[in-house]
Amino acid sequence: MLNRRHLRVKVLQSLYAYYQSHNQDLVSGEKELLHGIEKIFDLYIHQLTLLTELVVQEERIIEENSLKHLPSHNDLHPNRRFVENKCLRMIFDNRALQKFSVDRGIHWRDERELVRKLIQHIKQQKYYAAYMEGESTGMQEDLRFVLKVLQKSILPFEALHSFYEEKSIYWIDDWELVNKMLIKTLKESADAGNQLALMNLFKDPTDRDFARELFKKAILNQQDFNQIISAKTMNWDVDRIAMMDMIIMEMALTEILKFPEIPVKVSLNEYIELSKMYSTPKSKVFVNGVLDKLVEEFIREKKISGHASGFYGGALE
Repeated sequence: MLNRRHLRVKVLQSLYAYYQSHNQDLVSGEKELLHGIEKIFDLYIHQLTLLTELVVQEERIIEENSLKHLPSHNDLHPNRRFVENKCLRMIFDNRALQKFSVDRGIHWRDERELVRKLIQHIKQQKYYAAYMEGESTGMQEDLRFVLKVLQKSILPFEALHSFYEEKSIYWIDDWELVNKMLIKTLKESADAGNQLALMNLFKDPTDRDFARELFKKAILNQQDFNQIISAKTMNWDVDRIAMMDMIIMEMALTEILKFPEIPVKVSLNEYIELSKMYSTPKSKVFVNGVLDKLVEEFIREKKISGHASGFYGGALE
């Protein structure tokens, strides 16, 4: 599920929170980092179980309508295409998902009103009417409908955003990533025999250790890296450099000097991207310029090998 870029983002966020809180406990900071990473998987499970809860609540709505004092023909003979959707049933029947939701305490039992509002929102959409009135059946048709539910109704549903923001401060930045992974999970599962295959949290088993080591080494070497950066920003008061810029540059130096297996150019590209995403509009040029000077100096002083680490040929675009 997570690649190294996502993990760098989580480390950046954790370092920022660590320094802002003036935390001196490295162990607790590391636990908070790993907790934030684990919460991504919780959001993934939440989104999958939300789809199953739509089925549960729609079944209840159908039953309630049939028990009206004066039920209509449609109340007594409902269109069950939604609740019998093959893709939704594939998710609903998956035992691994059921176990994860129980083990992690993830459920929608207390959010019946929210789920029913979402169902009503879905029923107001043109794609819903077209699906319910359609004649073609099969997994691919049902999958296309579920993807529309996700993209057109669930992702922009403001009440759901508010619910998730209250559940975890970590999920605001993880929302887009998790939903991309959810869509990928459904497509791949439908293509592989209609069996839901849940993703692992890490793409590579070593990635968890990478995130932990990057976080720890950035903190343990902060003072040294701060001095190194200061020497290359003589016309700047270090205290006036944006805190996020400093953390990004310190992370970059950590990776360049402490992770020799990662090509220098790869590291630089990643941290220039982070500066564009998480810092000020001018940060890209500033961070690029400082890191460019430092890498050239490291190569001259043989602290790193430009050739062995993926030849570095000057400032990045």
